[in-house]
Amino acid sequence: MGEVLPFSRKGGGKKANSLCREGHHKWKVDTAKKFDVKQGKLVTVYRCERCGFIKTTAH
Repeated sequence: MGEVLPFSRKGGGKKANSLCREGHHKWKVDTAKKFDVKQGKLVTVYRCERCGFIKTTAH
């Protein structure tokens, strides 16, 4: 009879970041910066609560 090998599970990683990798961010408005000097417009800065990715939109 052969050797019995121990069964080991692979690490799954963080589930919150897997959502962000698929494009499902959890956006929250970051109120620290409201005016962009280069564009000369008001901007809304969104920051993902899970991974910290930043998205900006000009108004």
